[in-house]
Amino acid sequence: MSMAVVGLLAGMALGFAGYFGGFGAFVLVAALGAIGFVAGRFLDGDLEAGDFFRPRGGDRDRRR
Repeated sequence: MSMAVVGLLAGMALGFAGYFGGFGAFVLVAALGAIGFVAGRFLDGDLEAGDFFRPRGGDRDRRR
């Protein structure tokens, strides 16, 4: 499944949640979708737990 189709399905799910459930349901679906996305990337091996705690650039370490 292409990323465009995945984006389309996610947008439709958020649209239905916003229309039928209001803004609270929209935010809940968006938050759970983001958590699911990160969990999926972690399980696929694209992310490591240390990626959330390491500094982004190596320039900061060279200045010390």
